[in-house]
Amino acid sequence: MWYDRGMELREGEVVEELLIGDLKIIQNTRLYRFTSDSVLLSRFASAKAHERVADLCAGSGIVGLHYYALHLETTEQVTLFEMQEALSEMSARTIALNGLKQFSAVCCRVQELGGAYNEAFSLALCNPPYERGGFEKEAFEKAVCRKEITVTLREVVAAAAKCLKFGGRFALCNRADRLAEVLYTMKVAGIEPKRVQLVRGRAGAKPYLLLCEGVKGGKPGTEILPDLVNTEQEGTTWSRL
Repeated sequence: MWYDRGMELREGEVVEELLIGDLKIIQNTRLYRFTSDSVLLSRFASAKAHERVADLCAGSGIVGLHYYALHLETTEQVTLFEMQEALSEMSARTIALNGLKQFSAVCCRVQELGGAYNEAFSLALCNPPYERGGFEKEAFEKAVCRKEITVTLREVVAAAAKCLKFGGRFALCNRADRLAEVLYTMKVAGIEPKRVQLVRGRAGAKPYLLLCEGVKGGKPGTEILPDLVNTEQEGTTWSRL
């Protein structure tokens, strides 16, 4: 199957508009497709000049791609790290489809980051698998994107600490009920939580998601931002409370 820009699509793949920056993304309808969590994270992360970004557990590359679209003028480089070969190869074709020379896709486990990637980035982003339990009722390829089967929170945070420069930032999302664990794990790894925001499905509902950004080697002190209401959890519509 061929897309109109000469890009070959594999079985189950579709090209979707990112709805920002004239960018497009390839997704596979048979694999795990991104939800609004990824978009919320990319919007939550702060931006600075000359940004070199690592997208950990990148999947289709949505977080890094959307962050880049929001901060075209300040982002110098984005590297997408993903352990599933099919997803990493698909994100590489998304890079080619958009002609993004400042992007690269690396297929590896985040636990194995090292070498040239040590202290190489000013910002790390991660929408990790954050549910516990097995995958008896779903395919392994989908389960590992949602559940801590191949990587844990502690390993993700340790990878971020390793690849960030001193003073670099790490932004991630996770389940709201894991807030204490997220903050503790970041502090133990030397990443001081600096900004926290909770997300609700509707006004008055319990928060279901947390967004957190920390600074490697940062001083203590955490800003608690107003909650967000995400009115369409599978889409990209939300408002500030």
